[in-house]
Amino acid sequence: MIAPHKIIALCLGLISCVGHVANAADTQFSAAPSDFDKNTTSNQEIPIESIQNFVQIYALIKDNYVDERADDQLFDQAIKGLVSGLDRYSRYLSPEDYKKLLQYTDGDLASIDFELILDKSKQQWFIRGLKDTSDSAKLGLHNGQSIYKIDGVELKDLTVEQVKNLVYGAIGTAINLQTTPTSPTTIIIRNRKIEAEVSSNLLKNQVLVIKVPVFQQETASEIKNILDRSVRKNVKTVLIDLRNNPGGLLSSAVETADLFLTSGVIVKTVSRSEGSQTFQALPSKESNDFKVGILINQRSASAAEVFTAALKDHRRAWVMGEKSYGKGVVQKLFPLPNGAAVQMTVSHYITPSGSMIDGKGIIPNQVITPVSDEKDSTYLDEVSDALLVQP
Repeated sequence: MIAPHKIIALCLGLISCVGHVANAADTQFSAAPSDFDKNTTSNQEIPIESIQNFVQIYALIKDNYVDERADDQLFDQAIKGLVSGLDRYSRYLSPEDYKKLLQYTDGDLASIDFELILDKSKQQWFIRGLKDTSDSAKLGLHNGQSIYKIDGVELKDLTVEQVKNLVYGAIGTAINLQTTPTSPTTIIIRNRKIEAEVSSNLLKNQVLVIKVPVFQQETASEIKNILDRSVRKNVKTVLIDLRNNPGGLLSSAVETADLFLTSGVIVKTVSRSEGSQTFQALPSKESNDFKVGILINQRSASAAEVFTAALKDHRRAWVMGEKSYGKGVVQKLFPLPNGAAVQMTVSHYITPSGSMIDGKGIIPNQVITPVSDEKDSTYLDEVSDALLVQP
C-alpha cells in the first residue's frame, strides 16, 4: 500500500501541475491561448484539509474493501468522480475513449451499437444484433438481455418511435442504461452514425414542414434551397420541426437563424475562463416574409434550443409543442499527458433576452402535447392549424 504521506505528496504535485496541463490544453484547442493566466492556479490556496480527508478515505478502502483494488484503478475512479460530479455533461475520457471521440465529426447524428426489440408478450425490450467485439459487449451487455431504462425513462410502455428517439443523439454523447430496476447504470456512447438530411413536406393546409434532424455543416444552405423553391410555389407559412433534434453544430444553428433575422443578437456564450462571445445576425437584402413556426419537444436540445430561442425572443417565430430539454453548454477537450482527456463544460449559452438555456429549456408560446398513440401526421395537422391562426 502507498503510505499516506506519499499520497499527500502526490496530490500536492498534481495540483502544482494543473496549471501546466490547462495551459497545454488551452494552447491546443483555443484560438487565443494568450488569454490563459499562468498565475491563476499558483495563487489559489492548496486545500490541505480536503487532501487529508481524501487520503483517509483512500486508506480505508485499501485496507477494508472486500476485494483488493490496484492503486491505479482507485485513482482512475476518483478522477472520474471528480469530473462527472461537475455536471451531467463533463466526463473523464480514457486514452481509448479519447481516441474514439476524435474520430467523430461534430454535428453527426448517431445511435448505439445494437438494436432494441420489443417482446410484446413480456412488455420488455431486448438487445439484438450486438457484436462480440463491440464497445457495449466489452461493458458486459449481451444479446437477449433486457433493457429496463434509458436515461431514467422506463421503456415498458414506449412505442418503437419513442425508444428510437431515446437512443438517437449527437455522435460521441453518452446514454445511461439500466437492465433491471435494481441494476447499476451502464454508460454507453452513441457511436454508430445515422444519415440525417433536412427534408420538407407540404401539408394540405399549405403549411410547409421542414424537418431538421440535427444541425450540420450544410443545414443552413439546405433550408435556404427549400425556402427558395417554396417562394416560387407561393408558400407563405413554414413550420420548422426540431423534435428530437439533439443539437449539432452551434455555427450551423447561428447560420440558420440568420436566414430569418436581419439584426440583433442570436446567442451569447458566457465563460469564466474562455471569455464571452456574441453572435449577431447579419444585415441581408434577401430577407424572407414567411410566417414561421417552430415545433419542439422534450428532446430538442443544445443548438436546436439556440435557434429556437433566437427566433422566439425576436418574435420572428411562434414556438409550439413541449418545453425543450435544457442543454445550453459549450464543452472543451483538455488532453492529458497520459493520452486521456477531460471533456468539460466551459461556457453557457445565453438567449437574446438574457436567459440561460441550461437546466431550464425553452418554453413554447403554445403548448401542444401529442396524445398517446396519435399519428404523427395528425399531430402535425393540429400544430400547423394552430400556426395558421396566429397573426
